[in-house]
Amino acid sequence: MEKVSLAVVTGAAHRLGRIFALMLAQHGYAILLHYHHSCEMADETAAEIRAMGGRVYLVKADLTDSAQIQTLFSQIDSLKLPLKVLVNSAARMKQEDLRDVSITEWDYALNLNLRVPFLITQRAAERMQEGGVIVNVTDAGVWKTWTGFPAYLVSKSGLEMLTRLQAKTYAPNIRVNAIAPGLVLPSSDTSAEEWEKRISRLPLKHAASIDDLSSALAFILNNQSITGQTIFVDGGYSLI
Repeated sequence: MEKVSLAVVTGAAHRLGRIFALMLAQHGYAILLHYHHSCEMADETAAEIRAMGGRVYLVKADLTDSAQIQTLFSQIDSLKLPLKVLVNSAARMKQEDLRDVSITEWDYALNLNLRVPFLITQRAAERMQEGGVIVNVTDAGVWKTWTGFPAYLVSKSGLEMLTRLQAKTYAPNIRVNAIAPGLVLPSSDTSAEEWEKRISRLPLKHAASIDDLSSALAFILNNQSITGQTIFVDGGYSLI
């Protein structure tokens, strides 16, 4: 009987991380569901995975703390399951002004959005056999000049280059790619009117769906010749 493979998804309690965790569970992976503050949503996502007959293991950790990253991997090792997939989805996106953004916020965003994927990928790669897949979640607006989100934009831009470096470094045994979502899920402080206004500017005139994000991940998993690439799932946002 073939052994179930493990997929690790950071920031998997809600939003994009949840989408990727559910998709991987549907494809037969056991899920290491990482979360930090979103305890209730993590439980709800885990319940969904169990309801579909999947295996899920919840791990709470502040990934900006290197010691807690080590604890995370100790728990991964204890599962005795082959690590096949890593999705680096945990991120911080806070509106700030470059002129007065605090050093604390700047450091936290660059830590979580860039340093953490670097460290977690290092440790995951040590445990992956031939055929391992790593996916970094970037952003379709990564090359736009969003002055309201300087730390986020700088960190996600860095993650684009890190993806390419990782792909070349860990080849041929491990493939590393990125998914860059555009408009998918509105934030809690975005009004319906503003959301529709943003969508109207897109060349395709519609937001990306959950299925769109899931199929992008499936494409990366299934195509053995794709590495070092960023798949934009953005309704054409990167064109405007």
